[in-house]
Amino acid sequence: MSALAGHPGPALLARRWRDPAAWRTTVDAVAILLAASLPWSTSLVSILGVVMLITMVPFLDVDRLLQIMKRPISLAPIALFLLALVGTLWSDAAWGARLYAVGPAAKLLVLPALLYHFQRSERGLWVFTAFLASCVLMVVMSTAVAFNPALALKANADRGIFVKNYIDQGQEFSLCAVALAYPIAQLLRARRFVPAGLLTAIMIAFLANMIFIVVSRTALVTIPILLAVFGLIHLRWRANLLIAISALVLALAAWSVSPQLQQKVSTFTTQYQDYRNDRGVTSIGERLEFWRKSLRFFADAPVIGHGSGSTRHLFELAAASERTDLAAGTVVGNPHNQTLNVAVQWGALGVLILYAMWAVHLLLFRGDGLVPWIGLLVVVQNIFTSLFNSHIFDFHEGWMYVIGVGVAGGMLLRLRNKPDPARGTVPA
Repeated sequence: MSALAGHPGPALLARRWRDPAAWRTTVDAVAILLAASLPWSTSLVSILGVVMLITMVPFLDVDRLLQIMKRPISLAPIALFLLALVGTLWSDAAWGARLYAVGPAAKLLVLPALLYHFQRSERGLWVFTAFLASCVLMVVMSTAVAFNPALALKANADRGIFVKNYIDQGQEFSLCAVALAYPIAQLLRARRFVPAGLLTAIMIAFLANMIFIVVSRTALVTIPILLAVFGLIHLRWRANLLIAISALVLALAAWSVSPQLQQKVSTFTTQYQDYRNDRGVTSIGERLEFWRKSLRFFADAPVIGHGSGSTRHLFELAAASERTDLAAGTVVGNPHNQTLNVAVQWGALGVLILYAMWAVHLLLFRGDGLVPWIGLLVVVQNIFTSLFNSHIFDFHEGWMYVIGVGVAGGMLLRLRNKPDPARGTVPA
């Protein structure tokens, strides 16, 4: 008994329980697991998100959190959530639909918490590394499933989809592939060819998967834009010209050898023609119909919209006199465009807040460095993919935005608040 009484375990545990650094390390660990689980599980992400917030509470610096929340980078996402909450008051939808519509905006409240935590933590890059490693493993599984569909966890999954769907997977892979461009360029300039070659091989694996196995229309549109942003910011015009020519050659080569790429691109025109000629329901036709009707709904209530959760009811009324075998007869609660999703429910006020959020987050990531590049890429990708989907409110892409902006933004705030050795001062 005396030996047990003298055992250091309980005392050590008690000290750790009262140690703020130990709690910060716990939050770091949960955030790392959260990022690693994002490509694989929605349930695990939700659970870990709650656990992360709970582990922040014991030694929460309320004053510092309030300072973060008063910044525009936090005020904008908080305002969008509050508008969704208040928007339930003027909606004609059932209360269940109104409250359900608030849920997708709730994840934005995690963003200020991440900014607060990673302003104090030194492990932000661990979060991004965990996400990259998880996506590399997903590439391996996607390739395996392409050759052996029985390995897929999801029943009746598309080719190369181990879990979730091709939109989420394409979003992950395109983000990782383009994000790697910055460290590869820096390593090549430093003549560190071995690590540069390793990262290049990983980038090629992501791109090859998206060309030959799982082709996403959204990724096809956004990857060239993201690469152009990288070139404009980090490369000289001669390098940009050389890369543009090389990319064109590679694109033509990929087109000639990838039936999946040819089939996916051809659907743009064939599905549009089917829509114009009333030949059934197609993905392109549905989107065009969603956007056309959403613009009309917005025009009917341009200032504060129809209220939270009103979208499905509006589409039901519009489809009442339409043929159910055509895109015009489709009823949805999401117009597959982030701006229109906000505009229908909360009008120009909501659109103003949404665009303000994107703008302040873009401005946050000005400057050179890996962290600003990751943050900028997350925001730019979200803006452009939100032309075709509601990627702030969609679960997977919304969490990518919250984690990317929250972690990278917190890291930048920490770097910018470090004492300046040359002046002996702390930046304001």
